[in-house]
Amino acid sequence: MKTPEPSPIPCPVILLVALLGCCGFLCLPSASAREPARIIFDSDLGNDVDDALALAVLHALESRGECRLLAVTLTNPDPLAGPFVDAVNTFYGRGNIPIGVRRDGATNAPSRFLPVAQIRDGRRLRYSHDLNPRRAPEARALLRQTLAAQPDASVTLVQVGFSSTLAGLLDASADVELVRRKVKLLCVMGGAFRPIDGNPRFAEFNIVGDLGAARRLARDWPTPIVWSGFEIGVAVCFPAASVERDFSYVAHHIIAEAYRAYEPPPHERPLWDLTAVLFAVRPESGYFELSPPGRVSVAEDGATVFEAHPGGRDRFLMLPPEAVGRVREALVQLVTQPPCISPGRTTRR
Repeated sequence: MKTPEPSPIPCPVILLVALLGCCGFLCLPSASAREPARIIFDSDLGNDVDDALALAVLHALESRGECRLLAVTLTNPDPLAGPFVDAVNTFYGRGNIPIGVRRDGATNAPSRFLPVAQIRDGRRLRYSHDLNPRRAPEARALLRQTLAAQPDASVTLVQVGFSSTLAGLLDASADVELVRRKVKLLCVMGGAFRPIDGNPRFAEFNIVGDLGAARRLARDWPTPIVWSGFEIGVAVCFPAASVERDFSYVAHHIIAEAYRAYEPPPHERPLWDLTAVLFAVRPESGYFELSPPGRVSVAEDGATVFEAHPGGRDRFLMLPPEAVGRVREALVQLVTQPPCISPGRTTRR
């Protein structure tokens, strides 16, 4: 999906604006009196680079005072997934964010971009990180610990990968009660709520990646859910020109390098996971419309089925064509926003 070429702007001007923004209003707390959203980010990071872009969006929103990233949990068992997340967090100055990993018998194809975190310039890692995946907490255990430490009805969970970790919390009544008390909303990037290429029963990747877990999550999850379907992210693509232009404020940028490693420009990646993050942190900003309330179920073939009824637990995002440009603009600004401190330096939380 191509976007119109922007009017040419001299690169020094772009760099100056970016640096001024980072050192000025972008790093100040939001003027809104609204408390920053408490976010736990659950991801299959490594399968698709949009997870990495979504993590960058969360860091930009935290720098703006709009959210606080409490933890990152992973469903991808690749041993490089945790170190990559730690490298991104460290790049943005938050290398002490807890990371939960997956160690069970699941297997994934080797990632095209996770090895970016292991690149060395001489003897030094290009992107500093120190997470040892063998010593990192298991994802489900970290979820329990993080939720228990938060006020009641205060946490927004953002799931942008398989349902393996969150569905696992439904195995024990104590965990279900913990979720019911602490979680106010679950935002899921998964499923499809419009026909895709004429197929009304589209089996979306995050659903079929662990179909049993997705079916159980849809059936038994105890809090409200907002779903961002395949049709939302595929309508909003990241401009190739931005990859080449807007990360040049540092010699090496982990997000831009990961994007190129996944698939080099002029590839323009759909921003599936980023739409769930944007709604989770800015639910009242009018980027999306919401369906009527109802209930989502996952069929045996992986199709997501929505049945509307008053008082239903679920809603899904809708994106009118006239709103696509506004959503794309917001996401590009957030993904490319510079860290508010020197990349790689860690701040205390």
